[in-house]
Amino acid sequence: MMPGRRKRKGQLIVLSGPSGVGKSTVIAELLSLREKIHFSVSYTTREPRVGEENGVNYNFVDRPTFEEMIRRDELLEYAEYVNHYYGTSLKVIQEKLEAGIDVLLDIEVKGAGTVRRKCPDAVLIYIIPPSFEELSRRLHGRHTDSEEVIARRLAKAREEYAHIGEYDYIVVNDKVSVAAGEILSILTAEDCRTKNRINLIEGDNAL
Repeated sequence: MMPGRRKRKGQLIVLSGPSGVGKSTVIAELLSLREKIHFSVSYTTREPRVGEENGVNYNFVDRPTFEEMIRRDELLEYAEYVNHYYGTSLKVIQEKLEAGIDVLLDIEVKGAGTVRRKCPDAVLIYIIPPSFEELSRRLHGRHTDSEEVIARRLAKAREEYAHIGEYDYIVVNDKVSVAAGEILSILTAEDCRTKNRINLIEGDNAL
């Protein structure tokens, strides 16, 4: 984006990928490389993992609170994954996009499908591991889940792979800096789309 030029509307970006692929690490790297991008912190009913902070990694709430948010239609999308709810606040996203700020969502496949239906212009990116063997190694290396939970996560990953064709881009997270760089390139290309820059030649800028 040209210096001093504010986009007419922000871009909604969805990042998905199987548990253990390293989305959080890639996102942290991406946010350090790109300005004017808001990471939407999802709500979840699961317990925080070691090192996670409320309001930073997730907004941790109990199940009754989450279900009340559903009843009040306060969520852009929500889904239940491995017996826990995950969802995205609608109000915050709308405010940021209208202010010309890009919004980044970290959500699973079902939620991404909901976003696609409600926001057709959203950019969907799926992050994959170099192999399933590597994904299994990473899940075991976290030392946070039982073998039963890890097996469920791997099975869920295989199910999600059937939906990858619904995404606009695939990024392989073999090395975090490379994966973040690829996503940055995708977002730069999206910024250059005619629909996002047509305002630069309208009005006072018209030839």
